Amino acid sequence: MLEKPDLSDQLIITAVQAEYELDVCHVTFLPLGYDINTAVYRIDTTDGTAYFLKLRKGSFDPIMVLVPQFLSGLGLQAIIPPLKCHTGQLFGSCRVYTTILYPFIPGKDGYQVKLTEAQWIELGRSLKMVHTANIPPHLSALISHEAYDPQWRQSVKHFQAQIEKDNYDDPVAVKLSKFLETRQKQISHMLKRADQLAEQLKQQAGEVVLCHTDAHPGNYLITDGGELYLVDWDNPIFACKERDLMFFGSGMIGSLPGGQEENWFYQGYGAVEIDQKALTYYRYERIIQDIAEFCKQIFLTAGGEDRIQSYKYLLSSFDPGYEVDAAFQTDPSSMI
Repeated sequence: MLEKPDLSDQLIITAVQAEYELDVCHVTFLPLGYDINTAVYRIDTTDGTAYFLKLRKGSFDPIMVLVPQFLSGLGLQAIIPPLKCHTGQLFGSCRVYTTILYPFIPGKDGYQVKLTEAQWIELGRSLKMVHTANIPPHLSALISHEAYDPQWRQSVKHFQAQIEKDNYDDPVAVKLSKFLETRQKQISHMLKRADQLAEQLKQQAGEVVLCHTDAHPGNYLITDGGELYLVDWDNPIFACKERDLMFFGSGMIGSLPGGQEENWFYQGYGAVEIDQKALTYYRYERIIQDIAEFCKQIFLTAGGEDRIQSYKYLLSSFDPGYEVDAAFQTDPSSMI
């Protein structure tokens, strides 16, 4: 969330003090991330300790905090576990928001700094440890399984139809509708192929592993000392390994399939047989999900900095050498 939510600093201080029994002296809103339902803050206490506070509005699944806590307990150094509140839970509340507190670790994300060869290798090792983790039955029972849900594809098809008949007054909505019209052929191809591949993958009885599901560069935290963390475990699921592997060589930071960064990542991850159909599906589906989410935000909400940033992000994914190019290069049947 790039815009500060309608919560007073004092309200946040009171909630954190009550939930975590900390003597808070200052809160600072951090304009980070593209999730309009999540706001983050730096929390400073009187003893000089800093914390990272996540406020999540709307639905909350405890699996978001249980999985990173479990993985950290296995010794995965790349995982930052959430802190317990005074009740022993890993989350608290502040009005309509769920609160999740972490140690504050200064750093920059993978869009702001370029990972070194050693960091890409370490990221590969860490994700391999996630994929091979032995998840206990009590935790497995709480984790969803990949269902190849068509909701994002249906949403984009809905917006395509809406653009053809609606006129917009909002400047950002006007620009987005015009852009999507120019990319209609590409988007329709992605929708068709994702539908086809989803049906094929449903029929496969492949191995599933625990997946982060959002391992893009914005979720790599790199400290000034060079430590690397994989953060934001909001939607872990059981899926085929390609659910996570699709991000490496996906064009998200200009690295297309077969690039140097992808090769370094697999040095750490290890030898693996890739299901090309699954990789193609997930790269298409990720772009489709972004289109659906940003259309919903821009067409159905009022103005704001978050909407402008979302518009810019969506446009950039169609730039030469980025996500759309990578998805089409992954799909041997693509003729666009």
